[in-house]
Amino acid sequence: MIASTAPDFYDPKRTALILVDPLNDFLGTEGKLTQKLKAIGDRVGLLPNLCLTLSSARAAHLKIFFATHHRYEDAYHNGWRFLNSSQAGSENRRLFARGQYGGDYHSDLKPQQGETIVGEHWTASAFANTDLDMQLKLQGVDHIVLAGLVANTCLESTGRYGVELGYHVTFLEDATSAFSEEAYRAAVDINWPAFAHAILTTKEFVQKLKVH
Repeated sequence: MIASTAPDFYDPKRTALILVDPLNDFLGTEGKLTQKLKAIGDRVGLLPNLCLTLSSARAAHLKIFFATHHRYEDAYHNGWRFLNSSQAGSENRRLFARGQYGGDYHSDLKPQQGETIVGEHWTASAFANTDLDMQLKLQGVDHIVLAGLVANTCLESTGRYGVELGYHVTFLEDATSAFSEEAYRAAVDINWPAFAHAILTTKEFVQKLKVH
């Protein structure tokens, strides 16, 4: 089942591309989790599609948002009573370390002047405990297009939260990856269609930037 309520044209006045976690620990050649995402990423064309999505959205004057995980710092979970496995794993591996390679944006996916960098999320959703919703509303956005990592965690959580807040949500199925084929297929084939308004390929999305 694929969601099928994509607009014919993504109006740049109302639409934001949100890149979720385009960081070196996921995408860089020396990233701590790059190899775990490589099999599916290579198959779907993850990095080329992220680059094409971003460049096309910029050319079409969409609003561009960057939503990244909280960068690792010493004792940044200090005093937390209930660390989940993802949080504990991130801390143990020092993922996305602030001021270091892993926590920097991939060189092809860096923010440009005038683009919005929202507050860092602590767990999965880029909306929870950040200013993303406020920033979108202040800029008149009601359609969001999601690309980035990881398909079944941060990307999916952000999409779910966006729907709850009343946004029209589009996922790009070949501009993401996951740590296993099962996780990727569960997200794209089962979970996303249950709540998202549209699931597109990068090519389909880019075409909808040119229709009007």
